[in-house]
Amino acid sequence: MAYDPSQLKYADSVLPSLTVQEAEQLQFKLVEKMSDQFSGDEFLSMGDLGVAPKYKKPEQTEKVERTLASFFGTESAALVRGAGTGAIRTILSTLLAPGDSMFIHTAPVYTTTKDTIRLLGLETKAIDCNDLAAVEKAVSQDETCKVFYIQHARQQPTDTYDLKSVIHTVKRSRPDLPVVVDDNYCVMKTHGIGVEYGADYSTFSGFKVLGPEGIGVITGKEKEMKLLQRRNYSGGGQVQGYEAMELLRMMTFAPVSLATQNEQVEEVCRQLNEGAINRIENAYMANAQSKNVIVELLDPNAPEVIKLSNAYGAATHPVGAESKYEMIPMIYHVSGSFIEAQPSLKVYGLRINPMKSGASTVLKILDKAINAAAKQ
Repeated sequence: MAYDPSQLKYADSVLPSLTVQEAEQLQFKLVEKMSDQFSGDEFLSMGDLGVAPKYKKPEQTEKVERTLASFFGTESAALVRGAGTGAIRTILSTLLAPGDSMFIHTAPVYTTTKDTIRLLGLETKAIDCNDLAAVEKAVSQDETCKVFYIQHARQQPTDTYDLKSVIHTVKRSRPDLPVVVDDNYCVMKTHGIGVEYGADYSTFSGFKVLGPEGIGVITGKEKEMKLLQRRNYSGGGQVQGYEAMELLRMMTFAPVSLATQNEQVEEVCRQLNEGAINRIENAYMANAQSKNVIVELLDPNAPEVIKLSNAYGAATHPVGAESKYEMIPMIYHVSGSFIEAQPSLKVYGLRINPMKSGASTVLKILDKAINAAAKQ
C-alpha cells in the first residue's frame, strides 16, 4: 500500500508547515522590514549598550523591536531576558496579579510554564481546546479568568485544535479577554503565529529561530508592552544592542532552514513507514515541541537506542531544540508532556529531529543504534 500521510497515527495533530518557496517569501518580508527601520550604516553596526536616554534602553534594541512588531503586524514588540520562558513570565506578570485566574488547555503543562504558574501564584481553569463548543461555553460563562493562555505547538499527541479557530472563538465570546499564545517552535515554520491570528500577545524564544541564547520575544499590544519595559529599567536587564542585532540577522536564515528541515522530517517518516528499518512498530509526525518524527519501537529499549545513537553521530539531547548549534540529527526521548499523556513512550518512544541533516543520515544512524540495542 502506498504511503499516505493522512493515515498516520495522530495525523490531525500535525501543524501545516511552510514550503521552501513560502519560507523564501517570509525571509524577503523580514529583510524589507529591516530596511524600513534601519539606514545602511545603522544596520552594519554591531549595536549599542545600556540604558540610552532616548528610549531608556539600547537604541539598536528599540529598532529591532520595531522591526519585529512591523513584521508580525502588531502595535509593539519587546525583547526580554530568559528566552521563551522569560517572555511568558514577563507578559503574564504584566497582565495578572498573584491569585488571578487564567484559562489553560486540559493537557500536561510544559515544565517551565507550570513553574511560571507556581511562581506567579496564579490559579488556572482547564478547558479542552480541541472542543470549540466547550471553549465558547466556558469563556462566555466565566467571570473570574483574566487571561486565556494557549500553546501553539502540541502538548499531547491527541491535540487537534486549530489555533486560529480557538482564538476567534474566544474573541467572539469575550473580546475583552486577553489571549496569550506560547508560539515556541512555531515561529517562521507555520503559516502564522498567535498575534497574526487575532491573539493579543505572542511569546517565543529567539534561540528557536537561530538567535543568541537567552533572548525572549513578546509581540502584541503597546500599552502593556510599555508597562513591562518600564518595569525592566535596569541596565543589566536590557537586551543589549549587539544581541538584538544578532537575533535579527539570524532570524533571516530561519525560515528557509526550518522549511528544509521540515521536508526531511516528512521524508524520514515516509521511509520508516515503508519499512526502511526493522524493529519499529510505528512512526508518525508530531509537533511535540518542534516538528519531529515520533518512533514507537517494538522493544522497550528506547533509552538504550538513544544512548547508542551518540556513538554513531547523533545528538542525544537538545541545545535549544533547533538552535544555531544543532546540525547533526537528534535522537532523544519523547517530550515530558507527551510521556505524561502516554507513559509507554518512556521506554518505547523516540523523538527524532533531522536538524540540518538529510533523511539518509538519520536512517543510517537509527538503523545502527536499533540493531546494536537488540544485541545487548
